[in-house]
This record gives sequence, structure tokens and C-alpha cells, in this order.
Amino acid sequence: MDAADRGEFVVRRARESEADRLAGIDTVAVEGDDERRASIRRWCRQGLAVVAEGASGPLGYCVVEYTFFGHGFVTMLMVAPPARGRGVGHRLLSAVAASCTTLKLFTSTNVSNQPMQRLLQRAGWSPVGLLHGLDEGDPELFYLCGRQTGTMHP
Repeated sequence: MDAADRGEFVVRRARESEADRLAGIDTVAVEGDDERRASIRRWCRQGLAVVAEGASGPLGYCVVEYTFFGHGFVTMLMVAPPARGRGVGHRLLSAVAASCTTLKLFTSTNVSNQPMQRLLQRAGWSPVGLLHGLDEGDPELFYLCGRQTGTMHP
């Protein structure tokens, strides 16, 4: 049984040296997207990425940036396909909410991304707006965090 099956994983700040390992669980980076790989390196270098790590290595990661009208914004939440549905995404969201340095924390997802919408609702986030025009035919749904608390290790 993998550590994620039993909830045995830690959530902590990712180190710059872990960028390649995070890219290895990112479905977009794995498909050869060099821009995503560069973003992962930048997020790790800038200390913006948080990783969920089990005995087998990284299970997922989450990135918060502070460029959304002066508020925190979850730019990326990625959980490795084998670790999905095991609480990894929820724990990552909870940890970044607890460590967010602004009063409000937002994120967004496409209307077509039902699994992410279900995760956000279970984690206490509320839908706050809809934006058309980013992805043709698939509006972006914005969410506001209800300020869950979590545990993150340095």
C-alpha cells in the first residue's frame, strides 16, 4: 500500500533542487511542455511551490502567487494520477490556505474540470465568478477560499 493510501505524507515547501521531480509527476510537463517545466523550475526557485511527499516521492504540488489584485492565487495544483482521490489535493489546498499571506486566496478552473470543482467545494472554497474568453468554449470559474487550516512542514 502506498503512503498516500494511508494518508502518510507530508506537505512542505518544495526545494529548488526538486523541480525535475515535480515535473515528473506533472502530466503537462511529462508530455514535453518545456514552458511548464520552466514554470516549475521558477516556482521552486522562488519558494512558491508546496509539495506533498510520500515514501515513494512527490505525490503532488501546489503553487500560490501574489499577483492577483494584491491577493493570493493558487496558480497550479497538480496531483500525480496514481495519487488522485486520496486526499493529496485537499491537504495541499489546506496547507497553502493556512500559509497564505493575504486576507483572500483565490483560484480558478475551467467549467469542464469537474474533478477540480468537486475538490474545491469539499475543501470549503466558494464559487465567486465566471470569466469567458480565456479558453474558447470553456469559461473559467473563480473560487474564493473559506480559509481551511492545514499542516505544512518547513
